[in-house]
Amino acid sequence: MEKILIIDDDEDIAEIESYLLKSEGFETVIKNTGEEALEEIEKNAYDLILMDIMMPGISGIELCAKVRDKVNCSIIFVTAKANLVDKMVGFEIGADDYITKPFENQELVSRVKAHLRKDKRNKEKTNTNIIKIGEIELNKESFEVKKNDKKIDLSTREFEVLKYLMENKGIVLSKTQIFDSVWGSTYGEIGTVAVHIKNLRDKLDKDEKYIITIWGYGYKFVRSIDE
Repeated sequence: MEKILIIDDDEDIAEIESYLLKSEGFETVIKNTGEEALEEIEKNAYDLILMDIMMPGISGIELCAKVRDKVNCSIIFVTAKANLVDKMVGFEIGADDYITKPFENQELVSRVKAHLRKDKRNKEKTNTNIIKIGEIELNKESFEVKKNDKKIDLSTREFEVLKYLMENKGIVLSKTQIFDSVWGSTYGEIGTVAVHIKNLRDKLDKDEKYIITIWGYGYKFVRSIDE
């Protein structure tokens, strides 16, 4: 069940939004000030945020600017401020959509559902670029590798060797297979595979829990036996 945070100092409007969304099966939480909302966002994750612009204390514009780098979900302004400048400012600071009060009930629900579908597709696309085995995570798109959420610096060849091993987790790969896949037609010697495996172990796997040597043949990437 998706969780939606509703931020509006008009309690009646917030309750209407909450009722409409709960009727569609969503879980909602209401906060009536920017300060309360900021505290809530620091503590809990949400799948989408609806917020008013005109609120006492921290306005919706200020709140959006403060939290945009902290949340990945869509932010939709629901507000009576309908001029083009206000909309442009909202989009510039990170809002994803803009609904003008008074709104049509079905439009609000439809916009929310559309953004949730889009966010879900984006997450699924991102997940296909990430390989996570045990403590080690590799992002094929950003070329980043982490162990226990700590970034590990690898050379391009080290990254490619690790990616090939992780993509073929549990399969014994010969040195020739690794060399052909990573170096291809590029000049080099097959002995360089062992050098890069040693470098990967020094940086990621000193206990050799993940990269296993198959003597006389090659290597295999496995899930740590400690897990």
